[in-house]
Amino acid sequence: MPDKVCSLDEAIVHVRAGDAVHVVTNHTRWTAGARHLVRHWWGRDPGFTLVMLSLSSLGALFFRGGLVAKVVTGYSGDVFPNFSPNPWFASAYLDGSVDIEHWSFLTFLQRLEAAARGLPAVTTSSLAGSSMADNPGYARVVTPFGEVGMLEAYAPDITLLHAPIGDRQGNLAFNAPGLEGVWGALAARRGVVATVDRVVDDIRPWSHLVRVPGHRVLAVTETPMGAHPGGLFARDTPVEPYGEDLEFWAEARAASHGDGFDDWIEQWVLGPSDQDQYLDRLGAARIARLRRRAEPDSWRDDEAAHPPDLDAPVVAWEAAAVHGARYLAGRVTALGADAVLAGAGVANLAAWLAVELARDQGSDVVLTAELGLWGYEPTPADPFVFNHRSFPTATMLGDADQVLGTLVSGPGTTLLGCLGAAQIDRHGNINSTIVPGKVFLVGSGGGNDVASSADEVVVMTTLTHRRLVADVPYVTSVGARVRALVTDLALFEKDDTGVLALTAVAPGADTIDARVDAVRALCPWDLSVGPTVAELDVPDPALVERLRRWDPQGRFLRPGA
Repeated sequence: MPDKVCSLDEAIVHVRAGDAVHVVTNHTRWTAGARHLVRHWWGRDPGFTLVMLSLSSLGALFFRGGLVAKVVTGYSGDVFPNFSPNPWFASAYLDGSVDIEHWSFLTFLQRLEAAARGLPAVTTSSLAGSSMADNPGYARVVTPFGEVGMLEAYAPDITLLHAPIGDRQGNLAFNAPGLEGVWGALAARRGVVATVDRVVDDIRPWSHLVRVPGHRVLAVTETPMGAHPGGLFARDTPVEPYGEDLEFWAEARAASHGDGFDDWIEQWVLGPSDQDQYLDRLGAARIARLRRRAEPDSWRDDEAAHPPDLDAPVVAWEAAAVHGARYLAGRVTALGADAVLAGAGVANLAAWLAVELARDQGSDVVLTAELGLWGYEPTPADPFVFNHRSFPTATMLGDADQVLGTLVSGPGTTLLGCLGAAQIDRHGNINSTIVPGKVFLVGSGGGNDVASSADEVVVMTTLTHRRLVADVPYVTSVGARVRALVTDLALFEKDDTGVLALTAVAPGADTIDARVDAVRALCPWDLSVGPTVAELDVPDPALVERLRRWDPQGRFLRPGA
């Protein structure tokens, strides 16, 4: 077979103007090939369709460089230091300069899977009733087996990805957890441009990890640390792993939100001509820290560097997380749940705490995450749901297809979802995508998939005027399976009409009637209040301490709402 190893300059010429370019987002999150693609086409208006499950802050490079005409995605927003909108995506989508197709994580992948399998379409349990059901690639179809949701197959022109190792013929080996796996690589019309940390002469010792055969690969470039600022979980491969560079992600976010983005791009994207120059700019000390971060016990370093402030007053997000965890733990016990799927941000922390509380009460419940984690344990000092240091603690490592497409929706698993919400309405419908004409948020992620298929959903957020609306203007996740909304100030549960009604208020100095009136004033619908309103327990300092030990820097447990 031909030798496909070449330089990044030689590899990137396989991408043509007008291509639908799929940048794979697995646990590595990024690829040196994507960075080099931006550098190669900067300012030349190639009119790419950027196909990317989760854009995150670095996706803004494609926008600033004038490279993208359309985006196909499940999430467009910042990830570090917290999950939030990014102005480059928001402005381009709102003014129409970049077209956007919104999908959930699972449906994004199912479309690629259909193309990889040579099928015209596949069935899905996601999207029904949501605003994404209006996408031209989705339809409700009456079949002899009942009405089903159908997704049209989607094939990008070319796929860029990063793998720990590959051989000279293009065979590529990967480590779980895989998030989106390799469906895009197998579906791409022309093939794959791959970067790898190491090229090996004989990949057969790792054949059990090979997921992309060489004939699908156009070019392979050896780029040590080619997933940076994403990390590389490289167990069972001859590659030294490295952790995610959270500081780099935070720097990218800050730059893309301010006036210094062009200077940052010059330093990290346009300036380095190859991977050696890029690594020189990172420096040996920073690289050593990232190597250390890949070790499972490295959270101890962060814990020592950032001890939690256990004397600080309880903030609204902490109160909401404690109330949410207690409620969710009760539902775990009531349903005998097998697992809780943790959403992002504070909902994630609430789910972690809920599982601990449920286990204290005798439950065998485990945590799962859409990245492909099952039965994992969170580590102190790192509140991110995709924390690489949690990977070795998991009893199973897979991908989103397994978690969202099988374990969440399958009949053999009882699963509860804990989700956040930028907006939520009286029916429990969630909007995390857009307020038309006003603001673009971030998109669905796996939220729609969880809300569509979990046995029960609890929504956890703070209670403010901007979060509660009578009817969301865009339905990202349908509220049919939402049982309750838990906030810092009150608990709402569905009544017999399927509308969220007030059932409990948080403790406070005012009378219960006064607190009910305060909640009613924040609620934009005619709030139903039962004859007896319960009072939530005061947040236990021991529970607040658990939360702060996971998030000592207040990345999610931040003051304010």
